[in-house]
Parts: sequence; structure tokens; C-alpha cells
Amino acid sequence: MATKKRVKKAAPKTVRKAAPKPEPQAEPEDTVDPINTVAFVGTGNMGTPMAANLSGSLEHLCLYDTRIETAVSAAEAANCHVAASFEEAATNAECLILMLPNGNIVRNVLFNDPSQPDIPSAGLKPGMIVVDMSSSYPPTTQKTGAALLEHEIILCDAPVSGGVKRAKNASLTIMLGGNFEEVLKRVTKLLGAMGKVTPTGALGTAHAMKALNNYLSAVGLSAASEAVLIGREFGLAPATMIDIINSSTGRNNATQIKFHQQIFNKAFGSGFHLDLMTKDVKAASSMAEELGLNAPGLTREAELWADASAATERDADHTEIYKYLEELIGATPSDDEEA
Repeated sequence: MATKKRVKKAAPKTVRKAAPKPEPQAEPEDTVDPINTVAFVGTGNMGTPMAANLSGSLEHLCLYDTRIETAVSAAEAANCHVAASFEEAATNAECLILMLPNGNIVRNVLFNDPSQPDIPSAGLKPGMIVVDMSSSYPPTTQKTGAALLEHEIILCDAPVSGGVKRAKNASLTIMLGGNFEEVLKRVTKLLGAMGKVTPTGALGTAHAMKALNNYLSAVGLSAASEAVLIGREFGLAPATMIDIINSSTGRNNATQIKFHQQIFNKAFGSGFHLDLMTKDVKAASSMAEELGLNAPGLTREAELWADASAATERDADHTEIYKYLEELIGATPSDDEEA
């Protein structure tokens, strides 16, 4: 009798249940207390577009400038209020932003009564935040901050780089220094409407960074100008030189955005004055001296720009250093640099 073969039954397949989908994580709550009311002082070439970009993120923005007509024009562009005085602008603001030519003017605005040099100007009050976006001298910034803190007013320094074009499209590089972390968080959130904010450290470090950056910018422009002028005398076409430099190792900010755009066409209208560049290079040089450092290249560059400033008109654009160097080195003037 044949034996039946036993057929092994396959083990039932284990069905693995899909792991439960994780619950979506809630976005971390923004716990930074926003700054909603701002007074903006200084509506020049940079201040006007900066204020316009800031206005959309605030409940209240008030502009002031001693040149009242520029403040009115800027307020129309920003669709915000304009004040008739500094006190009026500051009184209803929790934060004051300054965009002024230099640190001495900043100090005079914040302490405007010569008979009481240690008393803050009317309109400033305890708990207020002051943001100096000017290119001020770092040690002066530190002294001004200490004087304001005596009255419970906190100062941050937040100079910018990028020029008028980047001020208009809110892509400025913003350096931010200060001594109080929670305040810096609030200020960072506020200034983000105007560009990218990068913290630099304690109060004064942002202004130091700006001065050193502008020293490098000044060197790039003056060195490139000398190179082009020497090459032109030898028979090279300036436009060709810049095109070659911009695809070579010698390129810099000046060769890329100033020669064809401002110098060769004789526009000389970048919006940044030569005397302001001179001030910034001098600030970097003075800072080195105060630190006991010997910086020969910086010293010579500061002297060059000081001489150029003395030899040019008061409102000359910083790109006019090219014209100054053309005369200084004895190059033959040319009517057509693009040829």
C-alpha cells in the first residue's frame, strides 16, 4: 500500500502593520516680542528706501530729518507719518533708528542740550531702544551707549553695507552689535525687513566691522583705478582691462559694479559720498592706532582718501577717487574709457 507524502503547509505570512504616522509637529512659537512703533531719523539716500521697506512691518512709523522736505518726501514713499521735530518723532516710539552721516551727529541728536550734556534729548525715555545704523566711530559708540544706559536707554549699533540699490530691494548686509541678548533678538526681527542681519558681538563691534569693510572697499577701488590708469597709458583699453580683470583673480567689488556702471560713463553717482568713505577709512586707521597696532597699508590708504577729500567738492561721489588719481599720477585725461 503506497504511503502518502506529507505536504508541509507554508507558514502563514506575518503581516506587519504600518507604523503609525507621526503627528505633525507644530511650528515653534515665535516668542520674540516684536517692536511695533519706530521713529526713524535720517532720510537721505540710504534712509529713505530703508524706511520704506520697514514701514510694512510696523504698526506705527514716524520719520524725521532736519531737512523737513526730505522727510516729507520719504514719508510719502513709505506711507507713514512725518514729525516736525525730533521730540515729536521719538515720544511715541519704543525704538529709535538713526541713519546719520557720522557718530558726532548721532551723539548731538541723542544729547542735544549743550547746557546738560549728560541728559538725553527730549523724547527719549527709560526702556527705549536706540539703533544706530550710521557709520559711527566704534569707541564713540561705546561711550554713547554707556551714557544712555545711565538713563535706562539701550543702544545697539547696526551699520549696513550694500549701497542704495540694495537698500531699495531690502537686501542690505546689516551688522548688529549690542550687550543685551533679548534686545538683540527683538532688533534682529525688526531689521530683517531691510536685509540680512548678522550679529558681531558686543556694542561697538558692528561699527568696527563696517569701518574695516569699507577700508577694504576703498583699497579695492583705489588700487583698481591705479591699475586701469597705468594700463591706459601703456595702450590698453580700460573697458577691456576691466572685462579681463572681472574674469581673473584681480576682480573685486569696484571692478564688478563701479567701473562700467559709474566711472567709464562718467556718471559718478553711486550715492555714497567720497567724504563718507574717507571718514570710514580714517575710523579704521584710528581704531588700529588706539589698539597700539602698526598698519602701514591702512595708514597710507587713510592719507590718500583724506587728500582726495580735501581736493574734491564736498558732495563728490566716492567713485571720483578715479579722477583724483588720474591727476595725481599724471595720466593723460581720456574722453572715452569704453573704447
